[in-house]
Amino acid sequence: MRLCRPLAVALGGLALTVLTMGPAAAAQGTFVWVGPKGKAYAVQNPPDRKCLDMAQEARGPQNSTKKALVVYSKAKCKGTARRIAPGHSAPAGVHFASVVFNPR
Repeated sequence: MRLCRPLAVALGGLALTVLTMGPAAAAQGTFVWVGPKGKAYAVQNPPDRKCLDMAQEARGPQNSTKKALVVYSKAKCKGTARRIAPGHSAPAGVHFASVVFNPR
């Protein structure tokens, strides 16, 4: 019985965490950028506060989400940072290697 009590407390805490996260864990909207050969790429409802590395050339970020984002010149959200407000874009020549949505 003593073993079950800590397990029940831990599972209860996990359930509470999952319930409070809800749908707010994504930057609702679309993030668009230009990749190799001028092809447009997009991601719908990207995750909040998670650094995403670009697998290939990326430039001209357009933030059509409801939250701010930051693009970085280097992978793992390092290097020169450029904040882009919701509904705004960076100049077409801005290259980036990683992005984070709804940064702290």
